[in-house]
Amino acid sequence: MNSQITTFIENFNFFMFLLFAFMYLYQMIYMIIAFKAKRALKRGKDNIKLNKIGVIIAARNEEVVIGQLINSIHAQGYPKEFIDIFVVADNCTDQTALVAKEAGAIVKERFNTDQVGKGYALDFMLKFIDKEYSYKNYDGYLVLDADNLLDKNYIAEMNKTFNEGYRVITSYRNSKNYDQNWISAGYGLWFLHEAEYFNLPRMTLNNSCAISGTGFLVKSDIFKENGGWVHHLLTEDIEFSVSQILKGEKIGYCRNAVLYDEQPITFKQSWHQRLRWAKGFYQVFSNYGKRLIGGILFKRGNRFSCYDMAMTLMPAMLITCFSIAVNSSFYLAAILGFINEKEIILVTTMSIIKSFVWYYSILFVIGFITTISEWNRIHSTGWKKIMYSFTFPLFMFTYIPIAIVALFKKVEWKPIPHTVAKTIDDVLENVKN
Repeated sequence: MNSQITTFIENFNFFMFLLFAFMYLYQMIYMIIAFKAKRALKRGKDNIKLNKIGVIIAARNEEVVIGQLINSIHAQGYPKEFIDIFVVADNCTDQTALVAKEAGAIVKERFNTDQVGKGYALDFMLKFIDKEYSYKNYDGYLVLDADNLLDKNYIAEMNKTFNEGYRVITSYRNSKNYDQNWISAGYGLWFLHEAEYFNLPRMTLNNSCAISGTGFLVKSDIFKENGGWVHHLLTEDIEFSVSQILKGEKIGYCRNAVLYDEQPITFKQSWHQRLRWAKGFYQVFSNYGKRLIGGILFKRGNRFSCYDMAMTLMPAMLITCFSIAVNSSFYLAAILGFINEKEIILVTTMSIIKSFVWYYSILFVIGFITTISEWNRIHSTGWKKIMYSFTFPLFMFTYIPIAIVALFKKVEWKPIPHTVAKTIDDVLENVKN
């Protein structure tokens, strides 16, 4: 009996690993495609048309950082008469509105404690613009977070990709506090990987990319078609991406448009933020899962993008949670004396260790390759870049308890305080090869 149980445990864990590898094999292929694309890509040609851009910033108690963002927008190598900056000071109790006005933004305050979240703030500002500034006839809206900083050529580069016909474009998301600790580096490294090893190969294969929270440009026609910003789940960015992909939209990626944002540095902050993300992914899958599966089966020309989004939303965490639940049940049965304790615990422990080593190795390779390929764009000392390649898998492993808690816990949107008051020059001066 015990030999049958131990065989089952070993086979079960091996099968779960194979299932995981099979479902996400395409992401390994993405990396190969990205390597080739990096060699072939050159800086885009200048496009003559200058689009009129409305920059929308949703800010909640961001007086420390919003001035630096607005200054980085004013410093853009793009004609100022083609850019207007709109800030929605959302439920602020500090001087965000005043700082933004003094920096040269058009500011509208919003107070609503029932409809809380970035999506509601964006919709509020879009409706305000439509009412008060419709005569401006903006070609597109650039959505940013208050803690962002823009490279001086950011809008000019986004404009080039915009002129290629993409109606939604995401950008290269870098970090302005990568080197603070292993948590901020974990975030930063993942966003770099997401940009260059997810969105770049998607773009190369003519599939749809996905926006990632901030730094995305949307053609004004889309908001008119949608009736404003209508996405209010906890992860409004991935919800927007999925909804557009299901409509047949192909989201573009501009790798030359570099944005810097601030990452959490305490585990408590990180826990709350990623708990919201995990819950939001579950919400999006619950609301759009059937349509994504339908898109995989029946939507010609867009099937793989639907599959890609489905894999992004759900299976990894569910497979991990299911695997943990099965292994834990054998531990519990052994402790309670239903099965031979020592043998089962030993086999289960060894299976878990093997799985840990395999997953750690895969994540390390992903992090290390991203670190090496993006070395000159990571703003940190050399030894920290290497060290954080080793801590990156541990950062990713912390998603496991977060994903489990998110299954059962009610989660609400809460702001993350931003305190890294750097200018774009401060960030760029921190480059040490």
